[in-house]
Formats: sequence, structure tokens, C-alpha cells
Amino acid sequence: MKLLLDTHAAVNFIEDDPRLGVEAAAAIENPSNHVLLSAVVVWEIAIKRALGKLPVDQRYLALLLEAGVEPLAISVGHARAVEDLPAHHRDPFDRLLVVQAAAESATLVTNDENIRRYDVSVLW
Repeated sequence: MKLLLDTHAAVNFIEDDPRLGVEAAAAIENPSNHVLLSAVVVWEIAIKRALGKLPVDQRYLALLLEAGVEPLAISVGHARAVEDLPAHHRDPFDRLLVVQAAAESATLVTNDENIRRYDVSVLW
């Protein structure tokens, strides 16, 4: 299975936070699954850390990469496809994650109920 981590899923995973949920944690840790980390998640974490709104370990990226998570770049096609999404969600980071999950045929690991309104597979 191919998984794409939402920001809170990535943070919960590296912090071993039980809010991640047993099923999502097991899927991320399963070596047969391909786990992706979008550049948009790194961007969102960087913004929130700089504003003091997210006190996550500054080594978050290294920790995720060491855990086997693979980076996913934001392409021009991903960015352009956001325009075609229905307006179920206003968060630009999450809208880009929805597009990337669809483009990559990945299951989006998130507990965001608004994302469930899109035509993408969700795991939490």
C-alpha cells in the first residue's frame, strides 16, 4: 500500500502520539508499505515551528527519513490540479495533499473529516 502522510499524522508518528491510532501507526510502520512525505508537509511544519505554533523536535525531517519515509516533491501538475478540486476544504496545504494522494494513487493518512469528502482513500 502507498501512504501519504498529512502533517498531523507525520508529527504524531515521530512523537509516538497515541492520537495517531493503532491502524494508522501499524500501516506506517509496515515495511511492505511505501510511505510518502510531501514537501507541503515539511513546508507547513516549518511555518508553524517558526511561528511557535508547533513545538515539534527540530530533527523531525531526519527522524521521518530515518524511519523510511520517502520525500514527495510538489510538481507543477500537482499545483495546477488544486484548481479542479471541489471547495470542501479551504486549507491550501490539505488541498495539495488531496491532489497528491490522487495523483500518486496513495491513501492519505489523516483524521481530517473534510478530506474524507474528496474522492481519495483515507486511513486513520
